[in-house]
Amino acid sequence: MTTLIFGHQNPDTDALTSALSFAEYQRQLGNTDVEAVALGEPNDETKFALNYFKAQAPRVIEKAAPNDVMLVDHNEFPQSVSDIEDVRIRAVVDHHRLANFHTTYPLYYRGEPVGSTNSIIFELFEENEFTIPAQLAGLMASGIISDTLLLKSPTTTDLERRVLPELAKIAGIDLEEYGLAMLKAGTNLAAKSDLTIVEGDAKSFTMGGKTIRIGQVNVVDLNEVYARQAAIEQTMTDELSKNGYDSFLLIATNILDSDSTGFVVGSGKEELEKAFNGKFDENGRLALPGVVSRKKQVVPPLQAVYEG
Repeated sequence: MTTLIFGHQNPDTDALTSALSFAEYQRQLGNTDVEAVALGEPNDETKFALNYFKAQAPRVIEKAAPNDVMLVDHNEFPQSVSDIEDVRIRAVVDHHRLANFHTTYPLYYRGEPVGSTNSIIFELFEENEFTIPAQLAGLMASGIISDTLLLKSPTTTDLERRVLPELAKIAGIDLEEYGLAMLKAGTNLAAKSDLTIVEGDAKSFTMGGKTIRIGQVNVVDLNEVYARQAAIEQTMTDELSKNGYDSFLLIATNILDSDSTGFVVGSGKEELEKAFNGKFDENGRLALPGVVSRKKQVVPPLQAVYEG
């Protein structure tokens, strides 16, 4: 039976490409009956990478059973496939916190506090002296570029600084030129619906017994978000009501100056202000200077407030 390999819901570039790279790694290990799949359609940034390297997007699944699975770029069950409790997890490769996770059987688990799941998978190829094809190297580089904002995010580690230029060389790309073009491809808000802006890169977290939904959208001009703020916040409210979230936070990040603005609906305004030592202004916006990483700069301070 085929083992399915996938990243989190609303897959970003690292989630989708790390499924592809870990599937190739498994094949080179001799596990040929594996398939990289996805828990959602690729976003515009990821489509740019797939088109550039002439790669096909993985098929989208809603359930994984009766197949066994391997998880990349996530471990938390609320972020995974809907029937994750009903399938056997054979492996996890991830760079996030470990939470809301358990298994019945032993498994392979590789977790490192680095900037990208593809960085860890590069290490696996390297440790086994496996070859990374040029196309796959380009896709892996894309995942690292996305998660580290071209090495400018505070999540960047020395591993990414070493690995990314090596992958770019294999792929035959100019790192700066390609990286900026890819990141900008994901910032065209005019082509995105309000729902896509809100839910396109959103994840659910459990903090202090509450369900906190955190979305993030990259832009090159925050005024584009401000112009649509009323509609965006109404969409957030609709999603909160429909799914029973306690709080819905949207982080709008300017990738050019590495600053963000936060918007929130539901409960949690006081917790957000305390976590970031700031105040929402009269327009319902929370300035987040220097904040670009949900994983490292948003979730930990929020969790400390909710569970402190």
